[in-house]
Amino acid sequence: MNTGKVDVLLGLQWGDEGKGKVVDVLTPRYDVVARFQGGPNAGHTLEFCGEKYVLRSIPSGIFQGGKVNVIGNGVVLAPDLFMDEARALELSGHPLKERLHISKKAHLIMPTHRVLDAAYEAQKGKNRVGTTGKGIGPTYADKVSRTGLRVGDILDGFDEKYAAAKARHEAILRSLGFDYDVAEVEKKWMEGVDYLREFPIVDSEHEINGYLRQGKSVLCEGAQGTMLDVDFGSYPFVTSSNTICAGACTGLGIGPNRIGEVYGIMKAYCTRVGAGPFPTELFDETGKRIRDLGHEYGAVTGRERRCGWIDLVALRYSIMVNGVTQLIMMKSDVLDGFDTIKACVAYKQNGQEISYFPYNIEEGIEPVYVEMKGWQTDMTKCTSEEQLPQQFRDYVAFLERELETPITIISIGPDREQTIFRGTQK
Repeated sequence: MNTGKVDVLLGLQWGDEGKGKVVDVLTPRYDVVARFQGGPNAGHTLEFCGEKYVLRSIPSGIFQGGKVNVIGNGVVLAPDLFMDEARALELSGHPLKERLHISKKAHLIMPTHRVLDAAYEAQKGKNRVGTTGKGIGPTYADKVSRTGLRVGDILDGFDEKYAAAKARHEAILRSLGFDYDVAEVEKKWMEGVDYLREFPIVDSEHEINGYLRQGKSVLCEGAQGTMLDVDFGSYPFVTSSNTICAGACTGLGIGPNRIGEVYGIMKAYCTRVGAGPFPTELFDETGKRIRDLGHEYGAVTGRERRCGWIDLVALRYSIMVNGVTQLIMMKSDVLDGFDTIKACVAYKQNGQEISYFPYNIEEGIEPVYVEMKGWQTDMTKCTSEEQLPQQFRDYVAFLERELETPITIISIGPDREQTIFRGTQK
């Protein structure tokens, strides 16, 4: 039997690592690109040919012609937001309905899910998680409690199923005493449902495994980052899905023995959006400088990202739980002008130095840094590894030793052309 390959691409930090650009760069090597979890809380930014695009639910392989793109069963989808995103892409000349397939088993984010999101956050007070307010958590909660509404439901008996789900949400909101009005949002949401029906709605697990039997290759695209995984991230300040490699299996219906390469994406430094622990966060001018140079503002929310030095303790943990085979380093150029570069190689907790990622990083964690000389060179025009400054190459070699994993792709700017391939990727 001819067997295709499945490679997985995911973030290793707290999200915003630059996954969209990398998927776009790697897509020519694959026949299929599939999103396996998350929802419109994830913004993947791509820049090429002088244009900038932000994708929220649509896979980042959509810009490469002749490729099938799949929104998998593990994704949660908001019809109105999807409609806005898709129509904007269609206006820019990208024929979505020829390229994009949507899983029947993907769950729908209802207007009342967003209200529930706001109500639950308000209840938490100072312990707020800092969600994007897009209704992601309540939608996954309905999925787990077996009361969710799925894309396949819009094909049969939809009105009755929607009314029952909405009634359940309204009963909860009444019990919380939370005021809301979804009439206007609901009208557009229903328009989005009609728009969804114009796309191929498929049994995605059968489709993807069928492609593999034909010998085709699949790139699985993750959203958010490993440190936001609901099981292995900095709980409770996490997202509501499994962002790690195993999520590709459950989010697409692919057997674990199908997984080949696991691309782990990281920034040359570290960022985080919203609440939650962040051991290497910088509260000084250096942190502000990284934010400004890296344009570190949420693609979906516009929120300022918290910035800090790279955390190798957390990265080693992420590499372990994902089985990462290759590392991809993004935004290397942001550090071009720094005299000194720091990397956290261990933590101090309760007076003891530890090199592993502990159960609780909320209190009493102090980063242990190694300092290196900066490269003081504009790398954005470099086109080969040989042109990169020696100090930067020393930084890359140091990271490879610490993480025991090869860095095969280096990004030195937002455009798809500003990408340097090393080692096996050349």
